[in-house]
Amino acid sequence: MREIGHFVDGKRVSGASGRFADVFNPNTGEVQAKVALAKHSEVEHAIAVAERAQPAWAATNPQRRARVMFKFLDLVQKEFDELARLLSSEHGKTFPDAKGDIQRGIEVVEFACGIPNLLKGEFSEGAGPGIDLFSIRQPLGVVAGITPFNFPAMIPMWKFAPALACGNAYILKPSERDPSVPMRLAELLVEAGLPAGVLNVVNGDKEAVDTLLTDPRIKAIGFVGSTPIAEYIYTTGCANGKRVQCFGGAKNHMIVMPDADMDQAVDALIGAGYGSAGERCMAVSVAVPVGVKTADKLLEKLVPRVENLRIGPSTDAQADYGPMVTRALLDKVKDYVDSGIKEGAKLLVDGRGFKLQGYENGNFMGGCLFDHVTPDMRIYKEEIFGPVLSVVRAKDYEEAVRLPSEHEYGNGVAIFTRDGDTARDFTSRVQVGMVGVNFAIPVPLAYYTFGGWKRSGFGDLNQHGPDAIRFYTKTKTVTARWPSGTKEGAEFVIPTMK
Repeated sequence: MREIGHFVDGKRVSGASGRFADVFNPNTGEVQAKVALAKHSEVEHAIAVAERAQPAWAATNPQRRARVMFKFLDLVQKEFDELARLLSSEHGKTFPDAKGDIQRGIEVVEFACGIPNLLKGEFSEGAGPGIDLFSIRQPLGVVAGITPFNFPAMIPMWKFAPALACGNAYILKPSERDPSVPMRLAELLVEAGLPAGVLNVVNGDKEAVDTLLTDPRIKAIGFVGSTPIAEYIYTTGCANGKRVQCFGGAKNHMIVMPDADMDQAVDALIGAGYGSAGERCMAVSVAVPVGVKTADKLLEKLVPRVENLRIGPSTDAQADYGPMVTRALLDKVKDYVDSGIKEGAKLLVDGRGFKLQGYENGNFMGGCLFDHVTPDMRIYKEEIFGPVLSVVRAKDYEEAVRLPSEHEYGNGVAIFTRDGDTARDFTSRVQVGMVGVNFAIPVPLAYYTFGGWKRSGFGDLNQHGPDAIRFYTKTKTVTARWPSGTKEGAEFVIPTMK
């Protein structure tokens, strides 16, 4: 049985705790590897290694740090297909979807390659009599990230690329469900010229997480995952004096106006609702048609599309989506469907009994589609994280705006309409962090920031874009005066620029 350890001081090392977690093949349900779960002392050792390596890396000029990122991009491109296959084998994403996971991570690395420009401070000559004023951005030191199973390439790159480019050392704690790609990315960074010890990967569970949260050498920590864990990490990290950035759950709505292009809207719902088996924080899980006629027209086209979804093993490039990551998640999603039926929602398409010939023990589930879902139901209030789409009928536009605005989650939302005034009003008023207009999954490009509102996000700064540079640096402001030789005497009042 293959064992996955940790990556510390520039090389792979075996786990020392004697504890392991199973890494499954989602297609078959079989255990394909075991990943070590780090104990407290192993995480402490990785932090010590990072702390020793960080000062020299911070002293490396930004242009040379950018060169490491450029070389890393080149190496990832050369291994692109192999990384995608590895990702697909542990997560269950189809090969094309796995390639998209890697590509969206690469785009943030490309952004980080601009670090010489991104780190430029401000300068004011003659801010006062003989006084110059300027600011500089400096790295925090050793920082850490805890990343989820659903994007095992993208989110680690979203986290470590700007952090490293800013001159920090980094401790990555990826998901234990699909750890192989983060380990390989660490190796490629060292091959690209990153000094040993600047990036370390520790696999683990709550013991590893709590060590990162409480060790005073960790100056900042980022997290992506469920809202209860995000809140725990945010409150614990802040209580220990750390800068913390956490992103939690979501319940993303897609509003369908009466004037929408219905074929376009259905295509968007199918892709955004069921892609990656719904295991995306930006998946559309609630469709909100406005008016009875709109709802009926939408469902007339949507039901057969859900019924005819092509579900296959992750090796099938023609499949719409593959298996879910674990049996435990599959059972949890089925329980949500049971709950929806009990609470009175109408299940129009039931995918719970889906079995794939030759893969009967795999974590497969067909698409499910509910109609007449109401805001008091559990399937509306909670994040399902599976191939389940709920239709909540809105009687008018005002109700459609109110639904996502009043939900406790505020990650993403979309509106499909041909009317520019409606779209403009919606984007202005809706209380959600990321908005799409005729665009179902409004994940911003790397040079903008990604982040939700309300209980989808904890912390003041978002992921990637300019916020990432702000998060991973501290600003130092310098007021300088070079004496001209004239004695001015002591000043006993607060300095001003009169």
